[in-house]
Amino acid sequence: MSIWWSLHLRREAASVPLARRLLLGTMETAGVDPDISYDLSVALSEACANAVEHGGATTPDGSPQAYRVTAYLDGEKCHIEVTDSGPGFTAPHRAPRPAPSDAEDGRGLCLISELADHVQIGNKPGRGGAVVSFDKILKWREGAPLVAV
Repeated sequence: MSIWWSLHLRREAASVPLARRLLLGTMETAGVDPDISYDLSVALSEACANAVEHGGATTPDGSPQAYRVTAYLDGEKCHIEVTDSGPGFTAPHRAPRPAPSDAEDGRGLCLISELADHVQIGNKPGRGGAVVSFDKILKWREGAPLVAV
């Protein structure tokens, strides 16, 4: 079983729950274990929120630039990638550092790292923009309709 989808979203807060609901619906329909689905949906929400907040300036007409979310459920793994057109990371990115317990922001990348099995954080080659991608091994509900064979 293989499922793939990609969204091109405006950098607006309302786009974050849209991406999250599409992922949750896809995983529920495929029969992915609800705990795995939840972890991935939280990680996706954090990556999207970062793209909305840091993903670039507005276009010449004043509207926000877009970002892209791509998800693959392929075999026993889910891969998600969120790319934006902002300035990207200013220094080579290392493992996210935990934010102080009283911080109002700065927890997203660390949370993604905790929820996913493998995380890559960097810049788009040759152009501006950040790329956050992560994978998680899937578990399936009993009798899942689209379980990998």
